[in-house]
Amino acid sequence: MADEAKPAAAEQPAAATPQQSADKPPVDGSKPTIAIKIYAPFKVYFEGAGYSLSAINASGPFDILPHHHNFLCMLLPCDLIVRTPYETKVIKVSRALMHVKADKVTVFVDV
Repeated sequence: MADEAKPAAAEQPAAATPQQSADKPPVDGSKPTIAIKIYAPFKVYFEGAGYSLSAINASGPFDILPHHHNFLCMLLPCDLIVRTPYETKVIKVSRALMHVKADKVTVFVDV
């Protein structure tokens, strides 16, 4: 009977270890990130992981952070500010549609 218990224990998954993925850059794990894609019909302005995204809609300035509720809005002319583990990127937009769902932010520029 002791031999039967050993295979069951061996089937348990090993402890999770941080792994680098193509979607997210390596980070120290202290700050969660969100997947961000900002693009126009013929150009990708930004695609990658970020700590936050700041913009302006009809209600005023706002930030999108990890675990944000599902959200859809039209953006006013503004600077989109993307904070990543490596840089802060500023993208000027004149009109755009923003969609947030399940820690993924998509901004369609020039729509």
